[in-house]
Amino acid sequence: MTGRPPTDAQPPLLIACALGIERFALRRGGGGGAAGEAGPRVVTLRTGMGPQAAERALAEALRKGSVTERSPVIASGFCAGLAPGMRPGDVVVAEATRGHHAAAPETPCRDNGPLLRALRERGLTVHSGLLCGSDHVVRGAERAELHAAGAVAVDMESAATLGAARAAGRRPVAAVRVVVDAPEHELVRIGTVRGGISAFRVLRSVLPVFHEWHRSLLLPWR
Repeated sequence: MTGRPPTDAQPPLLIACALGIERFALRRGGGGGAAGEAGPRVVTLRTGMGPQAAERALAEALRKGSVTERSPVIASGFCAGLAPGMRPGDVVVAEATRGHHAAAPETPCRDNGPLLRALRERGLTVHSGLLCGSDHVVRGAERAELHAAGAVAVDMESAATLGAARAAGRRPVAAVRVVVDAPEHELVRIGTVRGGISAFRVLRSVLPVFHEWHRSLLLPWR
C-alpha cells in the first residue's frame, strides 16, 4: 500500500521553550499542520524559566496526553554563546546536552544531522557541540570556564527538557537554540536590543526546518 501512514503512526512534535517571546516567535514562524491536515501535529509548550520548571512542564504535557510516548521533542529558544566570535543570531544545534549539576549525565542528540544540513542550507551560521545547562544567567568568567570544559553554549532549560523526555520513553530529541548574547556581545552591553531583534528573527525563521526534521523521522513508516 502507498500513501500516508495511519494517524497513530504520526506522533505530534513537541517544541519546548521557556519564554513567551520564544513561543511567539516559534508559533509565528509557520503552521505545523493541525489535526486532519497534511502532516503531523505540532505542540509548542512554554515551560517557564529554569530546569525545574522545564521538567515539570514536560511531565505535565505527557501526563495530560498533549503528546505521546513516541513524540519527538525539540528544546528551542535563545541561549548564550560561549565561544569567541559567536554573534547574536547564530544557531546552536546540540550534539548533546548536559545538566547544571556537577555529575549530571549527558543526553545525546543522535538525530540532528538533518537539522544541521537544513539550517546551513538556509545560510545561517550554525555551531554544533555540547549545550550545557545552568540554573542562572551565566556571565564573564563562568562563561569562559564552561567553554574551557567543552561547551559551545549554555541555557537553563534544554538539558532538563531532553533529559525528562528521554526518561519518559525512547524518542528522538534535539536542541536548537539561537544565540542572543555571546562573549563579545553580552546582554548588559550597548547593542542588546539589536542583538535581541536579530535572534528573534532567526528563531522565527527556523520553524519550517523543525517541520522538515519531523517529517524525516516519519519516513520509516511510509
